[in-house]
Amino acid sequence: MSALRTLLRLLRAKHWTKNAVVLAAFVFAYGDQQQSLTLFTAWKAILAAVAFSLLSSAVYIFNDLRDAPQDRLHPIKRRRPIAAGTVQPLPAAALALGLLVAALWGAWRIEPALLLVLGSYLLLQVVYTLGLKRVPLVDVLVISVGFVLRALAGGVAIRVPISPWLLVCTMMLALFLALCKRRHEKVNLAGRGTRDALDGYDERLLDLLITMTGTAALVCYALYTLWPETVHKFGTPWLAATIPFVVFGLFRYMDLVYRQEKGDRPEQLLLTDWPLMLDVALYGLAVLGVLALR
Repeated sequence: MSALRTLLRLLRAKHWTKNAVVLAAFVFAYGDQQQSLTLFTAWKAILAAVAFSLLSSAVYIFNDLRDAPQDRLHPIKRRRPIAAGTVQPLPAAALALGLLVAALWGAWRIEPALLLVLGSYLLLQVVYTLGLKRVPLVDVLVISVGFVLRALAGGVAIRVPISPWLLVCTMMLALFLALCKRRHEKVNLAGRGTRDALDGYDERLLDLLITMTGTAALVCYALYTLWPETVHKFGTPWLAATIPFVVFGLFRYMDLVYRQEKGDRPEQLLLTDWPLMLDVALYGLAVLGVLALR
């Protein structure tokens, strides 16, 4: 069990929740009356999310290998298996290479065009690791583009077009979460082995950017639900009834960031904060309810 826990920490299994974005295309295409989806389509979407998870774990391992000296100075990152010395660099590199090959081969088998999306994500992460993560503002933009590629991967895997509104929503929400994380690091962890880009951030600027991106994400989602094309595709104008759940989710997250200082690990908050988990569950039920009653 100890070895399994170490392996899961090395793979950063908690971060796999981010790859749920890959399933967004299937979820919204399922409600589209113009699409004809099957169980095999759902299976391809799930496999695409798995491929993205394998690829992201490989990237995390390579990143940990490169940043191990700096991670040892960080109050939390020093517990990572490579930084802590519980996993040696050579086996970790071999595992990362195996995951990389499996992810790219799996993407090719699922849908050849999916390989292009995963390859783009891999190239983006390489450039990010080698330099862009040290550039303020650019670092969070790269993170948000990574989430957009996840959303695109889901559409490519099942061969359905994905709404530009959802891509913009994905980008704005990813920016919101990344900026919240930077604010937490700037306020609570500055000078303690944290990322170099923090020196280029100002707390007041981060507050403004968080407000801007959170508002943009909410407005984009609201416009998407009310857009005539969306109403036509789903056959109902009541998808807008899900907006309050998005509002509460943003409000709750900002409460966690500003009042409880918990913005450093969004992937963990989504799995441990019961109001957020309940809100996500109710959002899903609301979407299903709207589609069932149309």
